[in-house]
Amino acid sequence: MNRAATFLNRYLVPALTALSENTYLSAIRAGMVAVVPLTIIGGLFTVASYPPVPSWAKAVESHLPLLQIPVTATFGLLAVFACFAIGYDLGQRLKQEAIISASMATLVFLMLQLEVKGQTLAMNGLGSAGLFTAILIAVAAVSTQKFFTDRNLVIRLPASVPPIVYESFLSLVPMCVLVLAFWILRFVLGIDINQLLQTAFAPLVFALNSLPGILVYAFLVTLLWSVGINGDNTLDAIVAPIFLQYLAANVEATAHGQPLPYVTALGFFTSFVNVGGTGATIALALIMVNSREPGFRKVSRISLPTQVFQINEPIFFGFPIVLNPIFMVPYILNALILTAGSYLLMHWNLIHRPFVNVPWTTPPIIGHYLVSGGDWRAALWGVVSLGIAMLIYYPFAKAAERQRLNAAARQALQ
Repeated sequence: MNRAATFLNRYLVPALTALSENTYLSAIRAGMVAVVPLTIIGGLFTVASYPPVPSWAKAVESHLPLLQIPVTATFGLLAVFACFAIGYDLGQRLKQEAIISASMATLVFLMLQLEVKGQTLAMNGLGSAGLFTAILIAVAAVSTQKFFTDRNLVIRLPASVPPIVYESFLSLVPMCVLVLAFWILRFVLGIDINQLLQTAFAPLVFALNSLPGILVYAFLVTLLWSVGINGDNTLDAIVAPIFLQYLAANVEATAHGQPLPYVTALGFFTSFVNVGGTGATIALALIMVNSREPGFRKVSRISLPTQVFQINEPIFFGFPIVLNPIFMVPYILNALILTAGSYLLMHWNLIHRPFVNVPWTTPPIIGHYLVSGGDWRAALWGVVSLGIAMLIYYPFAKAAERQRLNAAARQALQ
């Protein structure tokens, strides 16, 4: 154990920590988080448009065009907001004028969505289908801005000029270069960047909606957490755009009365797998809330109220679970079993697939119910999930309890 811990701390943890704290990945992650409120608002109007109560559904049927306006304004423009948010955050991190960074990125992104014939915007590219393009453009725009600013290849006006005018002219040269470069790529050379990126990421998009793919993801998330690295945050920059695409596709399918195409849409992992925190650790707190070992009992009682809202750091670092093989095994195992169980139930259409985004702090069972659009079977599965997690944790928790009690007894005899 000591050798394994030494190896992890010396070689693996620093590399993974560096990846987690990478400037560009952090900005992408922040941009994805920034658009989450939009998906929640859009989800609420989706539920209002297509409620699970037949009488309500009939009553709102004539008002569907009005109710769909907020859905289109949120899900239909996700990529635009993501591009602006990533550009702004990255601009701040690279010490650029953030509002200029975000504006340049959004300008170039919107230009790429224009159709030559009619000079209108292609709506498909503004929604979830354009997320990969939004990320690329935001990173490219701010990187270009920094390149020109650092080398003083910009127009600098006298200091007496108002700051807003000064900053505007400071961005003129990089903005011209960006517009010209992407105008040539998209409209002169005819390269469809949206389609190119969708094709490039197609294998990953497909894999994350498959059972093997989502199991690998669940394993990686919990493995990273097990060595003290926030697995969700580390991988979010890669997977969040994909899960968001799934959610948008499920919302669109709901609006057209079609079967929902994606099982692992945004909300699947946070609600159905991270029950009471990653690794379903609320189950461990429930088991140990009356533990005979004072340390476990105290940590469980302190942690339990926060775990109701999916925050499990007190128990994770208090027991600890991190770098502790007794708890690491059930911690990872729970994530895999709940992932597989939830996936199969949705795949077999026994539980409604996610199409409503709710805050990740929504308590278990309530979150199951809301994410699935009011499916009582999902809430029931939430209760069963807690029971399964407790069964998995139980033998390991009692073994750890005996280990501590025995150690305390030996120490008392000395």
